[in-house]
Amino acid sequence: MTIQWFPGHMAKARRQVTEKLKLIDIVYELVDARIPVSSRNPMIDEIISNKPRIILLNKADMADAKVTREWLDYFNLPGSSTKAIAIDSQTGKGIQQIATLSKELLKEKFDKMQSRGIRPRAIRALIVGIPNVGKSTLINRLAKKNIAQTGDRPGVTKAQQWVKVGKELELLDTPGILWPKFEDQEVGYRLATTGAIKDTIINLQDIAVFALRFLTDAYPERLKDRYGLEEIPEDIVELFDAIGSKRGCKMSGGHIDYDKTAELVIREIRSEKLGKISLERPEKL
Repeated sequence: MTIQWFPGHMAKARRQVTEKLKLIDIVYELVDARIPVSSRNPMIDEIISNKPRIILLNKADMADAKVTREWLDYFNLPGSSTKAIAIDSQTGKGIQQIATLSKELLKEKFDKMQSRGIRPRAIRALIVGIPNVGKSTLINRLAKKNIAQTGDRPGVTKAQQWVKVGKELELLDTPGILWPKFEDQEVGYRLATTGAIKDTIINLQDIAVFALRFLTDAYPERLKDRYGLEEIPEDIVELFDAIGSKRGCKMSGGHIDYDKTAELVIREIRSEKLGKISLERPEKL
């Protein structure tokens, strides 16, 4: 499977981001805490090169807290100009750390500017991330007003804009940049499971098959508890049948409606009915 989803405004965004880099002190890279690697665009490393960076593990309240701590250890390497913090842009949890950490990472640069007689100015930050990872919600939370357009559909933010956050921070928002194609099909499935790419891109049954296999391996007890299963069938069709039967996802004639069952499973994962789930772990890399 090679999924391609690269609207023209995203190609344009890549060019614009590259042009704006010379104005920027630091990059805020927003990722989904449930899939911190799959939700990182590999192109961003190329684009931002050696700029200081803070990786913001957003939607941390939806992720498995133990796994999120492992990811923070993974990203926060001593002596690196890349740091990571867990946040939740919906509730504002953790976002007060962003300014503090930015000042720490940029202290040397701003001290040098001051020693050369350059007047203090606001930190200029570029905020990047794939679609539907919560950039607009974060900007609105930081700015304490509704500046950025938000939505739960990938590709909502389509224009770049500067946003002032008090006197100390200026943010450049960018449209979500998704890479041209996913070479690794599991990346596509993880993104689809969390809703980061449109449900029309991958068949919902395929997404549900991937998600159920993952849950069977990583969170079997939750799967059993949620759907009243004594044991999890090894055969994926039998698992669909068991869940569909328990939840009344049937067509006329009593046959299991696999589309409805798939929709139910994906909806319940996204709405945390199976608890807080992380779909990838550092030790699996």
